[in-house]
Amino acid sequence: MPHRPRTLLATVAGALVACGLAVGVAVARGGDDWSGPHVAPTASGVLAADFVRPTGTPSPEATITPAPGSWDAVRPSGPLRVVLLTTDDDGPTAAVAAAVRDWAGDEDVSLRTVVSRDAADRLPAALRAIDLHPDLVISAGEALVDPLAQVTPSHLDQEFLVVGAELAEPTANVTAADWSGASFRGEGLGASSAYDASSFTPERCGAAVRAGVASVLSGLTGIVVWLDDAPA
Repeated sequence: MPHRPRTLLATVAGALVACGLAVGVAVARGGDDWSGPHVAPTASGVLAADFVRPTGTPSPEATITPAPGSWDAVRPSGPLRVVLLTTDDDGPTAAVAAAVRDWAGDEDVSLRTVVSRDAADRLPAALRAIDLHPDLVISAGEALVDPLAQVTPSHLDQEFLVVGAELAEPTANVTAADWSGASFRGEGLGASSAYDASSFTPERCGAAVRAGVASVLSGLTGIVVWLDDAPA
């Protein structure tokens, strides 16, 4: 008899974990349960002067071409809560997602992951990510561009970073980090470069994540960070 309650609890716990995975939300990395008061971190460190090229404060929807490494000094000023929103269903998407996880492991980041299961789940997955109220949603996967274009204008208090793609008409809360070979802007819209799956290298994806996050933390949002000069 004394063993049965523990067995029952284990069964219930396993079912709850399975339910969590079924909706595509992973448990946060680290000890942050996201339930307590939280002040969103800003940038610790500053961007180098040649991060913004052309020089000057970029206008909304502008494209800048930062010099390699011009973002290296910028880190979150405190614990950062991030949701990785991904489909994880192809090589390039998986490469971006891996770069996000690697970056989160190196920095003071509490990371949760929302995985869109199929085409019907793209928009609901984006809403699940927003409902977690992170400091930043990082999107990986071309299939999420159109759903994000639908929901981001209605959630202007939520910051988004799209890596390896971009929104055609981003609002001020949506920043993109992409490069030649990775500039999808949505179904039926022209891209600024031809798609090239081989351009999604770990080095390029890692640079895009770090440069994009540094831009957001530094208050340069609603723009495209173009990384052709970043490590390939």
